[in-house]
Amino acid sequence: MVPLRRLLKKRALAPLLARAQAMLGPGWQTDVVDAAQSAPAPGCRQEPLRLDGMLIGYLVLTPPDDADPAAIPAPDLGQKARFVADCLEAIIDGEALRRTLAGETLTKYREISLLHRATLGLNGSLRPKDVAQALLDECRRGELPAEVGMVFLRAPGETAFAPVCAYGDTAACTLDRVAASGLFHDICTSQKGEIVNDLAADSRWAGEAPLSSLLLSPLVSTSRCVGMLVLGGPTPMLFEASHLQYIGTLATVAGIATGNALHFDAIQALINSLMQALATAIDARDPFTAGHSQRVARLGVALARTVHFDTSAFAEVAFTPHDLEELLYAGLLHDVGKIGIREEVLTKATRLSAGVMEVIGQRLALHGLTTGQDMQADFQALCRINAADVVTADDAALVARIGAREIRFGETVMPLLGPREIACLLIARGNLTPEERLEIERHPAESHRILQHIPFPQNMQRLLPIISQHHERLDGSGYPGRLREAEILLQSRIIAIVDIYDAITMARHYKPALPREKALGVLWQEARAGRIDARLVRLFDDNIDTVERDCARLERRLDLSEFLLTPTPA
Repeated sequence: MVPLRRLLKKRALAPLLARAQAMLGPGWQTDVVDAAQSAPAPGCRQEPLRLDGMLIGYLVLTPPDDADPAAIPAPDLGQKARFVADCLEAIIDGEALRRTLAGETLTKYREISLLHRATLGLNGSLRPKDVAQALLDECRRGELPAEVGMVFLRAPGETAFAPVCAYGDTAACTLDRVAASGLFHDICTSQKGEIVNDLAADSRWAGEAPLSSLLLSPLVSTSRCVGMLVLGGPTPMLFEASHLQYIGTLATVAGIATGNALHFDAIQALINSLMQALATAIDARDPFTAGHSQRVARLGVALARTVHFDTSAFAEVAFTPHDLEELLYAGLLHDVGKIGIREEVLTKATRLSAGVMEVIGQRLALHGLTTGQDMQADFQALCRINAADVVTADDAALVARIGAREIRFGETVMPLLGPREIACLLIARGNLTPEERLEIERHPAESHRILQHIPFPQNMQRLLPIISQHHERLDGSGYPGRLREAEILLQSRIIAIVDIYDAITMARHYKPALPREKALGVLWQEARAGRIDARLVRLFDDNIDTVERDCARLERRLDLSEFLLTPTPA
């Protein structure tokens, strides 16, 4: 109870007591004492003072030492004393009301302040775990009598709750087992928070964990319990109604924020699945490139993480989880423009098709019959040249020699090799003609054209440039824009390196899979020629084991914030 003196301010009490003394006469003394104080001296008049019917003190009237008892008749003294006491009680009631209103105003202010702070903290992220952690942080600021705390979340469409973050010695308390209790289930169903200060006496508790007291508050979003806040401890503690009200305020905001975060998470999972499916569909056009886009995406993110932690060549570079997500999608979609490339060009394994080589073989056999020469060795040589990656000078001379021969039937003259066949067999490197290579080189621009109408979020504004530039080279020899050096984004340089690496280490139509050392050797050749970023190649080479382990980690759908921060397992 508030002490009486605090309810009677001096500025209101002093004038009233002075007037009472004047009304009683010279020598009279008036005072106010608390109910707990000792009894007044003999001969004093004492009038009770009450607040809401409860005795809180007395008005004490002390006569002069030489006062005549008959100077003021007893009825008059009693009326005057009661009048003054009534005035004092009116002041006390007014002050008590003012204090109550002030207390309620302060409580509301604190509640609004808590809501404001909690709203900013709980809505500061669209990651469910971040929201849950922010809720626990707010609980720890509230000086609650809880030794441990944990937040459980339930994903859309799921029935089970999973712990996502905690504080205190939750392992010793096995706080995660609370979710298996009837108490937990009951609160989830009722969607109303509860305090249980004596768990052993609650019929819904079967000793699931070594705890004595619990405060549970559901996190509700759109009439669905999406999570549960659990606070408690192994030693008996006293949770009060004010604690539940405080937690209830937090849980209201946290429930909405958690629901939004879980919904966003589900949408992100859907988008990720669609991207994966699109990448799979692109790669499926060519069985030899199956999984290429997904490997490039994962390798690119893994290399970007290595760049993020590098303190030498890339000390100034720091990637955010959004940057990694952008790079992941860029890797998945980097070859989407190949949808527009003819299949016979996309899957071309040799300079000339098997059908054309069969016709050439028949010509050479016919020439052998008419001339008596054995042309089998020449045909085998042509078949080797047709499948080779590089044409040597000797190979070119052989093609020229066979191309100069003819088959004659009367007036009819048929060359063993036609002009287009000779041109194809003499392609210096690879198996694509200049026209076919231009068609292939069109795919980054086609990717941009296909994807430009998709409204990617604000944090993915570099996605299309990354995709468009992944075949650009630092010396300007790349395509489609012939960009140079600083014009090429770091993310595009990363994709370029892992694209080459995966293409070499995976089997293709025209070559077998080559070992890691061969792929790194090719990357160094390209770097020394000034075509790709030598700093990235050095970092990739020095950390190849880590990059490949991180790539394997990303085969599961990982939270990229955690991926960026958690160490790579050995």
